[in-house]
Amino acid sequence: MKGYTDLNIELTPEQNSIKEETRKFAKDVLRPASLELDKIDDPQKMVESNIFKDVFKKGYGLGYHTILLPDSWGGLGTDPLETHIIFEELGWGSMDFAVGISVSCFPAFFAAMVPSDRLADEIITPFCKNRDASIIGCWGITEPDHGTDTLSPFTPQFSNPEISGQATATRDGDEYIIQGQKAAWVSNGTIATHCLLYPTIDSSKGMAGGGICIVPLDLPGVKKGSPLNKLGQRALNQGELFFDNVRIPAEYMLVDQESYEAMLDITLSTANAAIAAMSVGLARAAYEEALAYAKQRVQGGKTLFDHQMIKHKLFNMFMKIEAARSFSRAAMIYNYNNTPPKIEYSIASKVFCTDVAFEVANAAVQIFGGNGMSREYPVEKFLRDARACQIEDGANDSLMITAAHHI
Repeated sequence: MKGYTDLNIELTPEQNSIKEETRKFAKDVLRPASLELDKIDDPQKMVESNIFKDVFKKGYGLGYHTILLPDSWGGLGTDPLETHIIFEELGWGSMDFAVGISVSCFPAFFAAMVPSDRLADEIITPFCKNRDASIIGCWGITEPDHGTDTLSPFTPQFSNPEISGQATATRDGDEYIIQGQKAAWVSNGTIATHCLLYPTIDSSKGMAGGGICIVPLDLPGVKKGSPLNKLGQRALNQGELFFDNVRIPAEYMLVDQESYEAMLDITLSTANAAIAAMSVGLARAAYEEALAYAKQRVQGGKTLFDHQMIKHKLFNMFMKIEAARSFSRAAMIYNYNNTPPKIEYSIASKVFCTDVAFEVANAAVQIFGGNGMSREYPVEKFLRDARACQIEDGANDSLMITAAHHI
């Protein structure tokens, strides 16, 4: 497959090169590794495998782990359009690795928003220079009793003092003491060296009384759970984190309760826009497999593609993907260029694109027929991965309620 026709006729040679280089990495490294790792039943054995480790090392070697960081810090330094192009191609190769590699930058990315000499020396610069994946970040926000409700800033319920988080941070002189737990859905949770943690600082403000801090996961009192065994995106490591009297420097508290909602707004807008772009790539992967299969599979004396119903189905898939790319690019370009972002557009693109990915993957399985249920072909994995997209970074139905408040 040659990829898609880009309707943006103003892409520069450099941007086209970025697309082709990322696609090559996705095709040669991400896709085969993701399919192979999906066969491993034990998620602990998966993250311990050389295949898993090599993917991270190769991704770091090409700098994809710094995608959200500016080149002034040694990051990839892509503009929003280029970032979307990269996210889509990574998602085309492997939704699970696309999320895992990109979320690894979260501690350094947020530190770079409020930099200090200490943060630069201890967090940002070492991460950007890292090329062997020995520094991995994770995003610790979801909790056993709190899922998408942690992602509804500026809504009335978010300030309800009767509802607050389970992981807490308490100021003690020049330190914060971290207590509590984050749920099994922390991306990169059991392989990470650093966590971008979202604890509650002031429970009287409800969920709005939170903070954002960096917690090195080798500190005393930190415990990791086992990797989660999941239906889809199996190569995306996820697992619990426990904090028992963990002390961090006060300087590692990047955002306190006074500006928490505003920064959470940026977090959600950034993450949802990224998942949308990756989901376009996932949808494209399923569509391309179905199109190729339809042109060689014979049924009723002719190829599937020669049946009108299949042509109709494939063209419907094609239209949805093109619409999803246009929408998600527009939302990412706007929100990655503006502060505060318009969160409703990132959420809308996430909901729309993840739904498209599921619909297209589901149609691909149908076109494959019985073979679509076989692990001999990748479309059944694409369907499982797409189903996960509708829940990760906020369940679609709940996110829609948050977005509706903003419109």
